[in-house]
Order: sequence, then structure tokens, then C-alpha cells
Amino acid sequence: MHKGIIDRFEGEYAVVEFEGQTEDILKSILPKEAKSGDTLIFKDNEILIDKNDSKKRKEDIQQLMDDLFED
Repeated sequence: MHKGIIDRFEGEYAVVEFEGQTEDILKSILPKEAKSGDTLIFKDNEILIDKNDSKKRKEDIQQLMDDLFED
């Protein structure tokens, strides 16, 4: 099992970051609801969205942005 984070989508590919390296993966093999910023779990022949980690990362990023743009 390994994890990657969707950085962005480019055409029919998702650019997924694995430990600082990126890899292009066909969108068609990802879960339909996958979006930028989601953490993916690659286990056996299955790709799942780690919803807990995705939510935590989104909250952490929002907190950083709030801290950065605080008046």
C-alpha cells in the first residue's frame, strides 16, 4: 500500500505526488469523485480516496491560509 496526493488534472490525466515525485495517472482509473487535493490509497489493484486524510489536509491548508491573511 502507498499513498499519493492529487496535485492537479491535465486533460485525461491526474498528476499525483508520491513523496516529492509526480506521476501522471489516467483519470479513468481513479474514483469518479476524486478531486485535486485528495489523498489516494493504492492497495493491491484498488485505488481509494482516504477521506479522513483529505479532510484533515484541507483543514490544515485552510488554517495556514487564515493565519497568513489575518488582519
